[in-house]
Amino acid sequence: MKKHSIIFLLLAIMALFSPLKLNSQEDVLFNNCINQLKSPFVASGQPFRAFLTGSEVAEFHTTFFSGSMYRVVACSHEDNNILFSIYDKERNLLFSNEQFEAAGSWDFKIEGSVECIVEARLNPEKSTSGIAMLMIGFKSLDAFN
Repeated sequence: MKKHSIIFLLLAIMALFSPLKLNSQEDVLFNNCINQLKSPFVASGQPFRAFLTGSEVAEFHTTFFSGSMYRVVACSHEDNNILFSIYDKERNLLFSNEQFEAAGSWDFKIEGSVECIVEARLNPEKSTSGIAMLMIGFKSLDAFN
């Protein structure tokens, strides 16, 4: 009985600490992204993230609201490793960082509210698998102008 209790205790301890180690790469990416959203930008909520391999594409949906300035930040384990594109609901391309040497962020002002689709994939010239993390920050133009 005592042997079973010790085994159970060891398994419980391993289970408690294992997620911390598995998420450490994600924590580093989160901190890198949040550091790029410094004042006056405020992170709009949870990051969009996906583990990608090969030519997989992650698709995220968001709404950009009129009267705000936005910053989209893409983070991965390597600089300029995420290729992201932003489309409106009809799939008209609004922005692609591929046209800007895979820049890790984009600042823009929105004139009218629009629902968007954000696609992210890995830069095939840099890696074949990894975590893609996107964060969106905003600032109110009324409050800062």
